[in-house]
Amino acid sequence: MSVADTPAVATADSPAVADAPAVAAGSPASAEPSPPTSSDPAPVTPAPVEPLVPGVPGGGRAEYPMDTPDQVLPPLQEGEGGVPVPEPEEGVDELVEYLPRSVVGAACTATAGAYQRQVERLLGLKVDGKQSGADCAAVKAFQTREKIKPANGYAGPVTWARAELLAARKNLDPGRRCPVKKYAVVCVDLDRQLMWVRKGKKVTFGVVNMRSGRVGYATRTGWHSVYWRHKDHWSSIYNTPMPYSQFFSGGQAFHAVYGQIATPTGSRGCVNLGYANARKLWDVLRKGDRVYIWGKRPGS
Repeated sequence: MSVADTPAVATADSPAVADAPAVAAGSPASAEPSPPTSSDPAPVTPAPVEPLVPGVPGGGRAEYPMDTPDQVLPPLQEGEGGVPVPEPEEGVDELVEYLPRSVVGAACTATAGAYQRQVERLLGLKVDGKQSGADCAAVKAFQTREKIKPANGYAGPVTWARAELLAARKNLDPGRRCPVKKYAVVCVDLDRQLMWVRKGKKVTFGVVNMRSGRVGYATRTGWHSVYWRHKDHWSSIYNTPMPYSQFFSGGQAFHAVYGQIATPTGSRGCVNLGYANARKLWDVLRKGDRVYIWGKRPGS
């Protein structure tokens, strides 16, 4: 394991000592607060969040782990040698939605999805975050059309990602967030979990879904540059392949993963791409190309 592959140890300042409550003049310092009266509301315990799982047996399966750890230090630049990374398994590009176990197998679910509001907005439905019968039918029809399995109306991460991608193909950068330059700029939109490459007004790499850093592993925003590329890169921490790695900030890189991009959780800092998209991006970018990242991954 190289120095670069050593996991970064997060350090945090010790929490500040809370200020002691002020004591009213003439009151004993050791006086205890009055017990709650019967009119005080009972504490509310939040309902547990049901984890999302692939909605069909075997869905979302991948031979290797789906993400690699972000590292503060860049990898040692040892050239292009090493073991070639494997080709992806068949079927990993299937769109399999993630659902709560309680709705797996449902024909049309009344459960509001994790991305209910986003999907309602993108499909032109009433945006209220509630799953009506009409909502379920509309989402199910979209899933059927886009070959998302299972098509049962649950607005999960895969359905949202697909709808966001289709909307971006019609209106790439509605907020004009990515700077237009004479040179190539990799545009990474964390809000929509999308990326593309543009040189001037010409798009040289069409918009695709991507996956950025989860809580505690945020993908760094702002300007960066591609500083090292390694087609057959492996992570020595987990012995995990990182095909078509193009590093732009410390240990954060664009690279392929073996499986779906739209999952309930994000990466550990890298910008993950589907295998075919990462391979195509490899032929588009060069060392020194600029990267601009903005926004925040939903839920992070």
